[in-house]
Amino acid sequence: MLRLAVAQFNAIVGDLTGNVERIIQYAAQAKSRGAQVLLTPELALCGYPPEDLLLRPDFYRACQRALDTLVSKVEGIALIIGHPEEFEGRRYNAATVIENGQKKAVYRKVRLPNYEVFDEKRYFEAGTEACVVTLGGVRCGINICADIWEPGAAEMAHAAGAELLLVLNASPCHLEKHQQRAQVLGERIAATGLPAIYANLVGGQDELVFDGASFALDAQGNCRMRLPQFQEALGIVDYDTGRLRSEDMADELSLEAEAYQALVLGVRDYIGKSGFKGAIIGLSGGIDSALTLCVAVDALGADKVHAVMMPSPYTAQMSLDDSREMIRKLGVRYDEIAISPAMETYDAMLAPLFAGLPADTTEENIQARIRGNILMALSNKTGALVLTTGNKSEMAVGYCTLYGDMAGGFAVIKDVYKTLVYRLSRYRNTLSAVIPENIIVRPPSAELKPDQTDQDSLPPYEILDAIVRAYMEEDRSPREIIAAGLPEEAVRRVVRLLRISEHKRRQAPVGVRITPRSFGKDWRYPITNRYVDEF
Repeated sequence: MLRLAVAQFNAIVGDLTGNVERIIQYAAQAKSRGAQVLLTPELALCGYPPEDLLLRPDFYRACQRALDTLVSKVEGIALIIGHPEEFEGRRYNAATVIENGQKKAVYRKVRLPNYEVFDEKRYFEAGTEACVVTLGGVRCGINICADIWEPGAAEMAHAAGAELLLVLNASPCHLEKHQQRAQVLGERIAATGLPAIYANLVGGQDELVFDGASFALDAQGNCRMRLPQFQEALGIVDYDTGRLRSEDMADELSLEAEAYQALVLGVRDYIGKSGFKGAIIGLSGGIDSALTLCVAVDALGADKVHAVMMPSPYTAQMSLDDSREMIRKLGVRYDEIAISPAMETYDAMLAPLFAGLPADTTEENIQARIRGNILMALSNKTGALVLTTGNKSEMAVGYCTLYGDMAGGFAVIKDVYKTLVYRLSRYRNTLSAVIPENIIVRPPSAELKPDQTDQDSLPPYEILDAIVRAYMEEDRSPREIIAAGLPEEAVRRVVRLLRISEHKRRQAPVGVRITPRSFGKDWRYPITNRYVDEF
């Protein structure tokens, strides 16, 4: 029997010393539990994705020194460690097998993904050979992440005599991604007959969140191990004459729980790994800032969150009351700073220049920018990071103000559609009822002029979100979207707004990615662009 351990851990990009220490600790824990092999995630040595660090020769030399440290310090257990490798003038996404103080074998990733958030062909050359190594008497084939998403690499391992497939992964999450992983790994198992163990990274890295959810499938495609999502874990799997056994079987999360936990982990790691002292959030009394506040508190603790309400003459008393009630329940620091004096000063300053011109969105945007200035001043003074509160629906159509509500360092719900914002708010209230019902049921409003609602400017969010999802995530044409039953006038309006708002999105802060395509690394459209879709 071969006992394997899976280290699902939160590697930090570039922290070679810290990552080595964590791997050594996991090796000791795995050894104490009787494991003969420890499997780590893709590029676990340096963290993922290291992006253009991979263009620096010094980075490879530093990774080699870190790898040598593992060779000298990991004893009594075989280690399969993912790392970048420079070999004979070429660079690879590699995995090295370390056993008894020696490098026993090296596998170089065959399939280099160049889609969605991945651009590995920018950095690496593709490997061409299978790697099958005998560990504890079992012939183990090694693959790395994208190797299993299409035929080729797993079949090579099988042809080279593998009995068991070990897969190192840094697979970022989007909603229900773990189901896709199980499906594609099942396809490789069906083609090869090899049971497989899938080790995935966990943690937040800029806009990406890695959800863990490492798992093992037997030769029939049945799940025999599943580690929790969004948590570090050490899983144990026994392989015995072709069969897999494990006592680790975490429950699957609901879609709402998955999305919420991804946001929490993304905020916690972005602020924690970057060294900020806490978070500052501008409350509005609306649902977006309410959800953002909940995520921040759950990620960082109430003592590291500062909420600021900045009422104007157009702020409803209900917004103030609901915000105060929410603050009371969450226990965060809270301040109110009226912006009327600043609005009056701006009006007086600009009056000579605006003489004879009607009031329009200019005056509305000034309010948002006053609030942005206040929040950024507090950030500069305290070292806490401003979390913006705009959602994906708003970002798609430019329903946001540059240097106003877009001002900040991290956009928590940037990839969350407005319709999902409501679902997540109700989900959060099932954990503890902290968002007042008024905030959830009242019509959404920017409160920048009297009696304003979002639907004065936008289609209903159910329609807006459906159009954005079809156009932006699925690349469907306006004609196809209309043919699917969405109203033509709304499609024309949303597609136009989406097209002309690129300059705003390009200046938005990074934020947590939870969909298959976000306004970030997934979306690379030219700002200056005269292409117009055919209807």
